[in-house]
Amino acid sequence: MWRIVLVPVLLPALTLSAAPAPAQAAVAPKKVLIDYRKQGGFAGLSDHVIVYTNGCVRLSHRTGPTVDKCLTGKEERRLRTSLKGLKLGRSEATPQGADFLKYTLVYKKHRVSRYTLTPSWQPVVQQLDKIMVKYWAPD
Repeated sequence: MWRIVLVPVLLPALTLSAAPAPAQAAVAPKKVLIDYRKQGGFAGLSDHVIVYTNGCVRLSHRTGPTVDKCLTGKEERRLRTSLKGLKLGRSEATPQGADFLKYTLVYKKHRVSRYTLTPSWQPVVQQLDKIMVKYWAPD
């Protein structure tokens, strides 16, 4: 008698658990091309630009929301060309005094911070600053 009662109750539960789960869309993580931070000064500047390998960027200021945009093809090519000439070197010691800007680049898994820009850093930092100015605008 107990078989007659339990089988109709357990059979649907067993078939549901045996069914394969629906396939979830594989979301590939975004790969970072370059990560740039500009921090410091009396105003407490804190800009952050992440450029992904797909040509899109994530921008943030000390205050305000994070903004996601995509670069034009020309902007992306110009940045990649400048990155070919980038020599990160070593981090620079914090200078004495106040009101210094600290520039930090993370490129090819190397993180370097500087307070003065070397000739190979200048075009990269200029382009990343220009991207920040052009695209960071809270919607």
